[in-house]
Amino acid sequence: MADVLFKKVDYTLKKLLEDIDMGEIGLPDIQRPFVWGTSKVRDLFDSMYRGYPIGYLLLWENGYPGEHRTIGADQKQKVPRLLIVDGQQRLTSLYAVIKAVPVIDKNFRRTRIRIAFNPLEEKFEVTNPAIEKDAAWIADISELWKPSTSTYAFITAYLQRLREKHQVTPQDEQQVAQAIDQLQKLMDYPLTALEVSSSVDEDQVAEIFVRINSKGTPLNQADFILTLMSVFWDEGRKELEDFCRQAKTPPADHHPSPYNHYLRPNPDQLLRVSVALGFRRARLQHVYSLLRGKDMQTRQFSVEQRERQFQILQQAQAYTLDLTNWHDFFKVLRRAGYPSDQLISSQMAVLYTYALWLIGKRDFGVDSYRLREVMARWFFMAALTGRYTGSPETRMEQDLALLRGVRTADDFVNILDQQVDAVLTRDYWEVTLPNELETAAARNTGQFAYYAALCLLNAPVLYSRMKVAELLDPSTRAKKSALERHHLFPRRYLQRIGIKERRLINQVANYALVEWSDNIRISDQAPEEYVPDMEKRFSPEELREMYDLHALPKQWYEMDYQTFLKKRRKGIANVIRRGFLQLKESG
Repeated sequence: MADVLFKKVDYTLKKLLEDIDMGEIGLPDIQRPFVWGTSKVRDLFDSMYRGYPIGYLLLWENGYPGEHRTIGADQKQKVPRLLIVDGQQRLTSLYAVIKAVPVIDKNFRRTRIRIAFNPLEEKFEVTNPAIEKDAAWIADISELWKPSTSTYAFITAYLQRLREKHQVTPQDEQQVAQAIDQLQKLMDYPLTALEVSSSVDEDQVAEIFVRINSKGTPLNQADFILTLMSVFWDEGRKELEDFCRQAKTPPADHHPSPYNHYLRPNPDQLLRVSVALGFRRARLQHVYSLLRGKDMQTRQFSVEQRERQFQILQQAQAYTLDLTNWHDFFKVLRRAGYPSDQLISSQMAVLYTYALWLIGKRDFGVDSYRLREVMARWFFMAALTGRYTGSPETRMEQDLALLRGVRTADDFVNILDQQVDAVLTRDYWEVTLPNELETAAARNTGQFAYYAALCLLNAPVLYSRMKVAELLDPSTRAKKSALERHHLFPRRYLQRIGIKERRLINQVANYALVEWSDNIRISDQAPEEYVPDMEKRFSPEELREMYDLHALPKQWYEMDYQTFLKKRRKGIANVIRRGFLQLKESG
């Protein structure tokens, strides 16, 4: 039999809570903010009250026995010896209710979990206004575990309130006393923990988690690093979470804010940016080991090593979350022709481009204008080709490796441009891209790049004098989008002529951006019916330029549908190339 990687330890609920209070057990948000519904907390107390098991806890030794320090402003006197891998939501529920401590909800708001108990019915409920007015209910069971509470006095006070509203029999008195006593004795409820050795690495811990808790959210390396931040740099994690929360909604007071039209990040996403900037790593596994202070050769932990690595992370995070850097970077995306998240199919492309932009600015001192131009070309390439879609960490590791020999701003710019040219070859534009456009995927990277190219080329909307860039501007959005994707050959028309395959009807080449009022007017008419009326709005020169930018052959509406698709795919690929060349030539 292989060596056992864990030991079984029996606890009482009281002992667990004491160990959390003293800092023996860390209660970080390894699965992010508290996500259980209050009804689930109610059911947890009900199960324990009835003597049902509530599952194992999985704890992990952090490798720092006896290291004393103060964490935050509470009474914890040392770095937790044990981190919670599985059971965090259960322990958070129990700790928050019994200690009357607020939790952070999924929207990063502080809130109390209040659970009520009816001793006569032996029933738990989530506290509500009706329960608070009903003398039969204990509206907040946390009152029972306050240090100043006497169980006898608590029962006496409850019965007195009950008698004022209801008739109470001797049997009721006995039932109430037994039920409240049984509830109070939940502090003796037995729990079993599996404590995993500190010699086990994070990959093995994640595997153990999955095997014993198949319904749980799989843990990843970002979860482990966020856990370490909770233990060793809690203010950094709070800063990260606050930044992400503020990025999701416009500021009410119009003060500087991370809110933007491109990205509403999660903490683990921005952590990846900081890690790429600070450690030049995309794979988080090795970074986690470094942050634990682990010597990769001796396998031993070092407090000094841990502190050095955390200092690197702190500096990188400060630069990543700097509001000037944050908003300056989004000008890169706008410069690349992407006015908002409407055209962005990969958040990883945004995040890793931001990381490279930060590296270029901080580590190589690239001039701000020049940096914007090269990163706009990089993002256009990355978004078009889905560079960070399949295996983003692996790809970013390769991209970071390109910078290992870089010493100057010129080197940085040249390396990135060389890589862009190596990807966007003549064969890519003339063969690969037209073939990739033969798709009905709703969020096709080629289609989004085509719309970005229309913005770069200052193209008008089809059959309109309004510009594509104007109508894609997120600051002008209304309830009804000003711009819509429309079938040039309408679906019902194609079905009437016998073309019923979704793959053909919804091809990228059959779509164009039109104003929504035109979309309604066109309906399901044949192109040869609606196009002549649209063309009357424009001069021959205007139509020639418009059809050129929208990759529409002359008299396209009279073409056989399959011939039209083939010609337009090549035309769209050429327009995308023209948009990119404008980026390249201006840089």
